[in-house]
Amino acid sequence: MSDEIDTGADTEDEVRTPEEEAKHKAEERAERAERAERMQREGAQAMAEHIASIKAVDERTVRLRALRLAKEASDAQAKAAEVKPLTKAAAAKAAKAAEKAAEKAGAEKAAPKKSAAKAAKKA
Repeated sequence: MSDEIDTGADTEDEVRTPEEEAKHKAEERAERAERAERMQREGAQAMAEHIASIKAVDERTVRLRALRLAKEASDAQAKAAEVKPLTKAAAAKAAKAAEKAAEKAGAEKAAPKKSAAKAAKKA
């Protein structure tokens, strides 16, 4: 590595006139402006790509979630539709329980009528 400092001049003996120096500074300003403009364009393009990738991920997530929920719902329906056949003993027990429930419901319906009749006699 050299200890020399690059001054921008091609040779040490070259001395720029004020016009050349002004021209050189103008060219450097133009290059910096062009570089800044290019970086701005590239940054805007990178940001647009980044936003598009985020949007694509969100859309895939929504689609996959909908598919998962639909699958879970169909699995639940299939499980609910899967009826285990009752044995004769279980069927008889269920029928007996239904009869008791019906008798109890009938007795409860009759009870208010009796109390209403008693209330009418007292009046």
